[in-house]
Amino acid sequence: MLPLRLHPDNPHYFQYERKPAVLVTSGEHYGALLNPDFDFKAYFAELELRGLNHTRIFAGTYFEVPGNFNIGDNTLAPAPGRFLGPWARSETPGAADGGAKFDLTRWSPEYFARLHALMQEAEQRGIVVELTLFCPFYNDTIWQVSPFNAANNVNGVGEVEREDALTLKSAPLVEAQKAVARKIVSELHATPNLYFEICNEPYTRDLVPDDWQREMAAAIAEADREGPAPHLISQNYANGSKTVESPNPLVSLYNFHYTRPPDAVAMNYGLNVAIGMNETGFDGQTDSTYRVQGWDFLMAGGALYNNLDYSFAVGHEAGDLRYTAATPGGGSELLRRQLGFLRRFFGEMPFVAMAPDAAVIAIPPEGASARALSAPGAFYAIYAHHGRIVAKAKPCYQVDKTLHRKATLTLNLPPGAWAVTWADPKSTAQLPPQKLEHPGGPAELAVPPYIEDFAVTLRKLE
Repeated sequence: MLPLRLHPDNPHYFQYERKPAVLVTSGEHYGALLNPDFDFKAYFAELELRGLNHTRIFAGTYFEVPGNFNIGDNTLAPAPGRFLGPWARSETPGAADGGAKFDLTRWSPEYFARLHALMQEAEQRGIVVELTLFCPFYNDTIWQVSPFNAANNVNGVGEVEREDALTLKSAPLVEAQKAVARKIVSELHATPNLYFEICNEPYTRDLVPDDWQREMAAAIAEADREGPAPHLISQNYANGSKTVESPNPLVSLYNFHYTRPPDAVAMNYGLNVAIGMNETGFDGQTDSTYRVQGWDFLMAGGALYNNLDYSFAVGHEAGDLRYTAATPGGGSELLRRQLGFLRRFFGEMPFVAMAPDAAVIAIPPEGASARALSAPGAFYAIYAHHGRIVAKAKPCYQVDKTLHRKATLTLNLPPGAWAVTWADPKSTAQLPPQKLEHPGGPAELAVPPYIEDFAVTLRKLE
């Protein structure tokens, strides 16, 4: 089977198992592999049950300690001594995480057995994995436990300041990083449900320069060329929205965090690669926030959406944790069902033949933001919502929950007979198609009563 790739007819989207694909999920906080106490089988079963097809997982070159970022029950923060990384432990005690020090020249059989088991389980469930190879060390508590810190390995590698850990300043450290990237990539040559992300949030305080990212991308691509078919490489480019400058030809997917509104898509659409939003989740605990952000991003022309779901934890792999009020984001079974409906919505339309189309929306509903995708003259999809950035507010992104009973949507529609299907992203309900005979020009549609957001498709009838 071919790995996930850009769709040959429209590189803004994916192809997987020879079918068009968008990737949608509400997933755990990236520790499913490196935290051996996390039951990834139960986790993947929940994602599949809700119709989701993606997860983001850190490869094990970085992990956190309890309390980081106010995330309780953090899957990226294993219990003391339980971190499972790609390297074998030595016989020398004294690693800061409570175990023996690491030997960066030897690989961990337990880690790679778990890696293969995880990828196989995900494949059986129809879930595509983003494997994020590196992450900057945001603070001293994280650097203090890192295997790349010379204090935690027996190889004398990593005698650098935290801020220089993912740079080209230390040749031995760079070689160790390339070696682990090559090893992980080579182990997964035959895995189809996968793409590699170079580094999570490299732009944070400019901790990870572009030259280092290009070195790692080259190492990934070099190792991948030895396999039967290439995997996609992703670069996490910015928080918010930013135009990609000097794009790396090895990169086929640019991921953004917290890009709401999703301006990053339009800003980079001309690159003719996929654009993703592979992290959101620090905008409070309300489900509607993350549902609206997901719909808004994909309806802007994005290909991938991943919400951080804090209801997943060790012992709560079915996503039933009642997280604390201090937790920075949300997540729930309801949200996962709603995002599964988003994926099904895309599965019912010819999105590979479609592109963003602002011109079709003549007059949006009052107070709403609206986006459209279209195959002009054949198929239109419109989404409208009442989410917005509220300056200096906490959370900064908020969704108006007013019941809208008399909204209208005016479209610039070609003449003909159209099948009009209304969808409610909140309830996941769809109305039966209605036939619209239209002479051409502005078409004023009466929107069924809705709260927060709605979607509608118009399919040309023969």
